[in-house]
Amino acid sequence: METYVTGSTIKRLREKAGLTQAALADILGVSDKAVSKWETGRGYPDITMLEGLAKSLRVSVTELLSGEEIINRNVSANMKKSKFYVCPVCGNVIIGTGEAGISCCGIQLPPLEAEGEDSEHEIVQERVEDETFITIKHEMTKEHYISFVAYVTDDSFQLVKFYPEGNAEARFKIRAFGKLY
Repeated sequence: METYVTGSTIKRLREKAGLTQAALADILGVSDKAVSKWETGRGYPDITMLEGLAKSLRVSVTELLSGEEIINRNVSANMKKSKFYVCPVCGNVIIGTGEAGISCCGIQLPPLEAEGEDSEHEIVQERVEDETFITIKHEMTKEHYISFVAYVTDDSFQLVKFYPEGNAEARFKIRAFGKLY
């Protein structure tokens, strides 16, 4: 049987947080024997305790369940390394300046892969004063549409959300060298 959280993960994170079994038990309102059982695989924490357990161990519930810590390796926060996440349920567009554990509506979201330009998705750029006017030749239907377009520079991003049956066009302020997503 696969477990939803392993004892070795709990023990490793508890020790990293500098907590004893008794200290973790006090925080969670359980006995130190319960924590010992979790760590040795003779028992498991109740699912209702996962949020409190993750908070006590200073990780997200996602990190606790996967057993893998998410570490920001993009500490300089170069905006050109941005990752985009779109929730398939509510349509939220979430932006991270690097890899992240992002969830929305209870779903873990993978980073989007930008689709390249092709004959059915031709991008036309036109300079209008200090702006770039972008038009994407694409039929925007409820079943198939472009969700958004973003212009990213080293220190900023501009995002325009598109909607089904609307036009796939946007204006962006021209700033330095940027990347269009």
